[in-house]
Amino acid sequence: MGETPLERKGYSIAALRALAHKALPRTLFDMVDGAAGDEITLRNNEAALAAIELVPTLLAGAPARDQSVELFGVRLPSPVIIGPTGLAGLLWPHAELATARAAARFGTIYCTSHASTATLEAIGAATPGPKWMQVFLYKDRGLTAEFAARAAAAGYQGLILTVDNQVMAGRDRDARNGMSFPLRWGPRSLGDFLSHPAWLLRMRETPSPTFVNYGARTSISAFGALMHEQLDPDVSWSDVERLRGQWRGPLLLKGLLHPGEAREAVNRGADGIIVSNHGGRQLDGAVASIRALPGIVEAVGGRAPVLVDGGFRRGIDVVKALALGARAVMIGRPHLWGVACAGEDGVFWVLELFRREIDRALALGGWDGVAKLDRSIFFDSQPGDEG
Repeated sequence: MGETPLERKGYSIAALRALAHKALPRTLFDMVDGAAGDEITLRNNEAALAAIELVPTLLAGAPARDQSVELFGVRLPSPVIIGPTGLAGLLWPHAELATARAAARFGTIYCTSHASTATLEAIGAATPGPKWMQVFLYKDRGLTAEFAARAAAAGYQGLILTVDNQVMAGRDRDARNGMSFPLRWGPRSLGDFLSHPAWLLRMRETPSPTFVNYGARTSISAFGALMHEQLDPDVSWSDVERLRGQWRGPLLLKGLLHPGEAREAVNRGADGIIVSNHGGRQLDGAVASIRALPGIVEAVGGRAPVLVDGGFRRGIDVVKALALGARAVMIGRPHLWGVACAGEDGVFWVLELFRREIDRALALGGWDGVAKLDRSIFFDSQPGDEG
């Protein structure tokens, strides 16, 4: 079989990003692509990964390569899972359902965002594939407990508590484009949307995507006020312990960058840690996730799997993270660019791109499996030339 048009044009994550840039109104592309403040952390996530140099073992031989990993009893074909991202339904009709189906086809985990435009129940029923649910700690702690209970009833295996969202961050691109809740319409924004007729035609299937997980307050205009009202900087370890008592499955804390907090999270009952700076979308100037990863792996000491997100655009990036001790990598923007280009097939192609690039990197490095990756593959771990 020959290449499909998607494979031919979307030959890399960067190429898919460029295709999504063309396909989406600028307001929506920037909503996904942008980050907080001056976007320093966004850039540093990718730069820190790029700065890591590898030393292949050329004569070791790796004719067969295994990139499968296990997470909480689930065997995944590749160490890449779909992280929670809100508002995907603005990019493609029923985008969360399409993405969940793609993840199930591939065999990986799909993480549902609290801000999905399909109900968590509908996503849970869409595929038999493994799914985790994301929750926040709200001022109304009962709302958090309600989300956890609904996720359990809908068959979600894992719960992700995102802890780096204490207040709404300032994102300059969104401010420039009038991307707020409710949306600030003007000649520029109207022209932006009208200049993308293909997107408009597709979105006739879902003309008014809403935040359907929030009961009576589902509209786009009501959501902003709800988040300003409910996001809570006054969170504590007792909240983590309370949620631990309410959820029977694996509980993962997402947004940790400090080794001491990761150690304490495991002490308080967390089953997994997700090293994350929210893709640079919260605290601008926060350390790059890949730089924070080794200290957290050391602090956790093998008591819980450590995952990481932030800046992963190539399979070689995933190899670097696993060599530093991560069990798997979460992707955010890449799968959103994929769904914006081609719906379910676009997301599946993103996962396949990562799988192919990981396999190629293992072959070229002489490493026959991700389970054997460690710091010995890095240039700075090699002995110096003493000749």
